[in-house]
Amino acid sequence: MTTDVRVLQQTEWNAWYDNLVRAFGGVPESSDERALYNVLTEYDRSIGVWDGDQVVGTAGAFSFRVTVPGGASVPAAGITMVSVAATHRRRGVLRSMMRRQLDDIRSWGEPLAVLTASEPAIYGRFGYGIATYQLNAEIDTSRVQLSVPIGTDDVRLRYAAPADVLDACEAVYARLVPGRPGMLARRPGWERVGLLDPEGERDGASPLQCVVAERDGEVVGYARYRVKPEWEPSGPKSAVVLEELEGLDPAVQGALWRFLFEIDLTSRLRTRGRPVDEAWQHMVSDVRRCNLRLKDALHVRLVDVGAALEARTYQAPVDLVFEVEDAFCPWNEGRWRLTGDAKGASCVRTEDAADLALSVRELGAAYLGGMSLASLGAAGRVRELRQGALTEASVGFSSAVAPWLPHGF
Repeated sequence: MTTDVRVLQQTEWNAWYDNLVRAFGGVPESSDERALYNVLTEYDRSIGVWDGDQVVGTAGAFSFRVTVPGGASVPAAGITMVSVAATHRRRGVLRSMMRRQLDDIRSWGEPLAVLTASEPAIYGRFGYGIATYQLNAEIDTSRVQLSVPIGTDDVRLRYAAPADVLDACEAVYARLVPGRPGMLARRPGWERVGLLDPEGERDGASPLQCVVAERDGEVVGYARYRVKPEWEPSGPKSAVVLEELEGLDPAVQGALWRFLFEIDLTSRLRTRGRPVDEAWQHMVSDVRRCNLRLKDALHVRLVDVGAALEARTYQAPVDLVFEVEDAFCPWNEGRWRLTGDAKGASCVRTEDAADLALSVRELGAAYLGGMSLASLGAAGRVRELRQGALTEASVGFSSAVAPWLPHGF
């Protein structure tokens, strides 16, 4: 098979995007959603594979910045819109795009690549490790009580049209980004993704609703949600479907969660994509009736091992030599000495004896502090070559708050 891998041209976008839609089932998106992703596509960072005049593969790379432990905002290529035509499977199309992307990302000087996977089994062979999980829940609000923090009653809530308070909500989000690893600093245009409201994706629920939390006249939190009406012979059994919730402090978060728990004619609250350590889990009277479920979220790939490990800080002092395996990006292979603490870090090439041996996939999984290197070691995926090194690394790499991806891309 003779194929051509090349940078996407603006005139090719419709054919390129149609291939992507077909690969994900062929159900057309709303005109608003399609138009927005046309605007968000970064053409010089997107590639396609052509077989003659036919598009058979697509892949893009958004220019993001992601928060890492210590609060730094690090450049990261957000891998997206990856598809291969079913007619061209098992012909190396995906591998050719992954090869081209990682070479490009390295040339751009970006130390990280990140993605969300339609199928988690796909990307490990290209060096991506699962670095964050998300919490989904369906809470029986007719049986579960909420105990809110002191100061909750001082927070004022009011309804607002989502578009009317978009700037105020984005300001709240931006203030929270440095405080949790994995959060994305939203580039212009990305704030509109949260307002997409195609009727075909509501599953019978209401249009998007919004409530904002205020204190002393300032917006300090918000929740976007829907209500899905449902009735039984005995009465209402409607569900609240939470899309997004952010609050600047515990009292604000308590006020928003209490509001969602107490909406009239509802008895269930469905949440998805929430932080695994979110505080509401400690406010509920019966966590078993919250039906918690975990799902993988952000997959991380270190494109430049030295620059990536230097960009974050470490919970406890570390002085470690890693023997890194990375067959797909051989420039990362070999020994790296990492020294660092809560103030900063250095990571340089070394010929010293290694303390730990692992692949770049494990480094990606542990990078944001949510996946324990000790846990990976217990699975045989990290080898301890110096006694005590695995504990030192696990403590140093950990994060005080769980990493979290706030939205997909």
